[in-house]
Amino acid sequence: MELAEEESDEETLNEVSGRARNLDRQIRKMSLDMMLDGEDDDNNAIVSINAGAGGTEAQDWAEMLFRMYARWVERRGFGLEVIDYQPGEEAGIKSATFTATGPFAYGYLKTETGVHRLVRISPFNASGKRHTSFASVFVYPELDSEIVVDVEEKDLRIDTYRASGAGGQHVNKTSSAVRITHQPTGIVVQCQQEKSQHRNRDLAMKVLKARLYQHEKQKQDDKLQMMHDEKDDIAWGSQIRSYVLHPYQMVKDHRLQMDVGNVNDVLDGGLDRFIEAALMTGKYARPGSASAQP
Repeated sequence: MELAEEESDEETLNEVSGRARNLDRQIRKMSLDMMLDGEDDDNNAIVSINAGAGGTEAQDWAEMLFRMYARWVERRGFGLEVIDYQPGEEAGIKSATFTATGPFAYGYLKTETGVHRLVRISPFNASGKRHTSFASVFVYPELDSEIVVDVEEKDLRIDTYRASGAGGQHVNKTSSAVRITHQPTGIVVQCQQEKSQHRNRDLAMKVLKARLYQHEKQKQDDKLQMMHDEKDDIAWGSQIRSYVLHPYQMVKDHRLQMDVGNVNDVLDGGLDRFIEAALMTGKYARPGSASAQP
């Protein structure tokens, strides 16, 4: 670039500028990818939108949010499947739930959990008064319902010992009984019913796999329950963003202290600037915390 400037070589300057912009984009993408390292970040996302108190106003706002996220999904090239859609009495929706399907969908959308506030002149009030509406957004990872139990030999401690109880001389004098300890989980199973050590080992492994399946299933159930229990606390205890249409136009993210003037673009799915900033700064509600970071 310095050489091109000295030579007043506009063609080379344009080429170098293009390369610099491309490099900047690559660095930004790499930096963002490093933030998407959560356990469930690469999963699909389940997004739930609920209108707050306020009847038609809030329900109309909830529908606007649904459209905003649907447009973001479309811009990303992700898939969208509506799971539940509850229309309002006069306009808008009471609630909606959909799945966003695509690489790191949950990693991106998890930053949108919280209360979203709209300030505007009410289209449902003849007096034309300014009105404030609220709606909550909550994002879950879509968990794989198919649990694959993969048992590695290095994780097992296998002990053999003499069986006890009835069974005659053969059972008591040979080390046919088997005890298997799965060291990562501490699950212990044992079998001494058969005379053959190999048979007892096979039976013990079947029991171990069943126990491990149940262990993983319980972990999934506990995770979903934790997210469900936190849903109200996170959503209604944390206002993350205000969308102001009157008396001026601005979207303000309260976590990031970020203001954007082009409200229409944001409501048309232009959320990447907020999502990326939230990921890079870590200022968003996380599982296990009932509110967004200050």
